[in-house]
Amino acid sequence: MTQPITIALSKGRILKETLPLLAKANIEPREDIFKSRKLVFDTNQPHIKLLVIRATDVPTYVEYGAADMGVAGKDVLMEHGARGMYEPLDLNISRCRLMTAAKVDPAPTRGRLKVATKFVNITKDYYARQGVQVDIIKLYGAMELAPIMGLADRIVDIVDTGNTLKANGMEPLELIAPISTRLVVGKPSMKMKHGQIQPIIEQLSAAVEEARGQEIGA
Repeated sequence: MTQPITIALSKGRILKETLPLLAKANIEPREDIFKSRKLVFDTNQPHIKLLVIRATDVPTYVEYGAADMGVAGKDVLMEHGARGMYEPLDLNISRCRLMTAAKVDPAPTRGRLKVATKFVNITKDYYARQGVQVDIIKLYGAMELAPIMGLADRIVDIVDTGNTLKANGMEPLELIAPISTRLVVGKPSMKMKHGQIQPIIEQLSAAVEEARGQEIGA
């Protein structure tokens, strides 16, 4: 008996880069995801559905079994803790770096270092391992503004080209982790639906290797 499979996908850039990999694994939505307001999509595989949700919610859906599989950035998984799931495949898309950053030629820090970020758990862990006491200020966007306005000494954020930092008089400092998009599978789903999930992992792995080969050959 074929059991239903639900795959949670992250909105935005990751979604655009994930869909071609899914297509190579013969999983395609029956309608244009980008022109629909729906959140749940049927696919050409009758037993497979796609959820399109906020990236930060993907590991939660997988952890609690609302989705069998998910696609999310390593930064999101690190911040969440990724409990109750396996991470069988690096999809090698949406690559960037999670870094600390500060103003160029900053004034000396007085008292404890103040760090603005939306990655509170990662930041706590990183500075604890450095043996540095910090005050963490949670923000949801425009991190570069925090040092400019004196709210924080440093930020922890995703860095792609670094152009936004440079435009705001800032520079990247320490690399916390290289980031790319990962496939995750809930542990109960892997156990109960292994016969259906493993072929999807293998097909996606082949698609990733093909894309990597094209990238090297370009």
